[in-house]
Amino acid sequence: MSGQTLFEKVWQDHIVVPESDANPAVLYIDLHLIHEVTTPQAFDVLRERGLPVRRPDLTLATMDHSTPTVPVPTLGDLDIVAEPAAAGQIRQMIDNCNEFGIALEGFESQHRGIVHVIGPELGATQPGKTMVCGDSHSSTHGAFGALAFGIGSTEVGHVLATQTLLQRRPKTMAINITGTLKPGVGAKDVVLALIGQIGVDGGVGHVMEYRGSVIRSLSMEQRMTICNMTIEGGARAGMIAPDDTTVQYLSGRPRVPQGADWDAAVARWLALPSDDDAHFDREVSLDVSKLAPQVTFGTNPGMVVPVTGHIPADTGDLSFRKALDYMGLEAGQAMIGTPVDVVFVGSCTNSRLSDLRETAAVLKGRKVSGQVRMLVVPGSQSIKQQAEAEGLDKIFTAAGAEWREAGCSMCLGMNGDVVPPGKLCVSTSNRNFEGRQGVGARTVLASPQTAAAAAIAGSIADPRELTNH
Repeated sequence: MSGQTLFEKVWQDHIVVPESDANPAVLYIDLHLIHEVTTPQAFDVLRERGLPVRRPDLTLATMDHSTPTVPVPTLGDLDIVAEPAAAGQIRQMIDNCNEFGIALEGFESQHRGIVHVIGPELGATQPGKTMVCGDSHSSTHGAFGALAFGIGSTEVGHVLATQTLLQRRPKTMAINITGTLKPGVGAKDVVLALIGQIGVDGGVGHVMEYRGSVIRSLSMEQRMTICNMTIEGGARAGMIAPDDTTVQYLSGRPRVPQGADWDAAVARWLALPSDDDAHFDREVSLDVSKLAPQVTFGTNPGMVVPVTGHIPADTGDLSFRKALDYMGLEAGQAMIGTPVDVVFVGSCTNSRLSDLRETAAVLKGRKVSGQVRMLVVPGSQSIKQQAEAEGLDKIFTAAGAEWREAGCSMCLGMNGDVVPPGKLCVSTSNRNFEGRQGVGARTVLASPQTAAAAAIAGSIADPRELTNH
């Protein structure tokens, strides 16, 4: 028999009832991440059926999508600073967690933040785990060698009640990242280039495993950026095999095993990488040796070019023309020099401390263009505190950017963190669909460095011109 892939090892270890022609497998779930947007219906179902949450201790709850990114001193102030629907979701989340005995990282918690940021920070995200959340970007946690994916509201209720999930086994895809990254080019550029190569449906039905010396050289935060956007390539999940970098990141975090249990866990984690003779259903390779910073030009993440490049020629495809019409751009147009109105640094893709440091390195000693509104939103309150301890917040505000509280914010246009109709935003988030950041908003996806360069120039710019690369 051939060896097993990382995915196959984790999948096999969590089967409660095997898959059959008639029925999907019943899969045990090690950790269920929940937030305020996709849980109300699920808790209502539990209430109607008189069911408890089976494993509150395996449920990590926070508030992120609907939370304002301006300070909320007390819950009594929530109605003033939040949209009515958002305030309602937050209050309902607090009530549901209290009723069902789930510990909530709420407004009083220093750990509150975007669910895909705080899971790793707390050490709750660990290699070999199965993890689910009512959010498509759950793939982020695959950077640790976990099998993590998004689920719908009905499935959220099923996991709350049973700690299991019905799933069909996906296929496997190896993503081989080769070459050497040049200075000024990072993880966001790699994953955008990959999606540009395979398309937004290139990974449908598969779990991707990212491999190669480039991946091994990345920090855990960079690996999370890549796995985060796996879903934008159509895949069910993305995974990276755990190694010494993974172990070093997790060491000492609050929710990891301690003492002898830690030693046993590390030995188990380091046995997870795919066997040398493992078979993948499909393989894709990307050489990043000549990769430049990437920017999107259309209305899906696969419509991407180098920042120094031009929009492709019109092939007559109606969706291509529709995207350019929406974006107010033209085939053959250079991306550099395209006017920018808003810049957003944040989201579960690029809101970690290293992302903020990269942003600050470009902004330091410079000013945001007068025509640009720039928001910098940390992924968690813990990151906010660390950034402020390093003085990054002072660099942002001195440059003219707005420094905010943790939350999803402008990624999906919440609580006033919205791009006005027709305005163009360079964003470090993960989606550039029509209206994603506000009705009529136009979004260009980019790395933190590229976003910061655009804020200074008032137009799309090559960050390497500002960082001596």
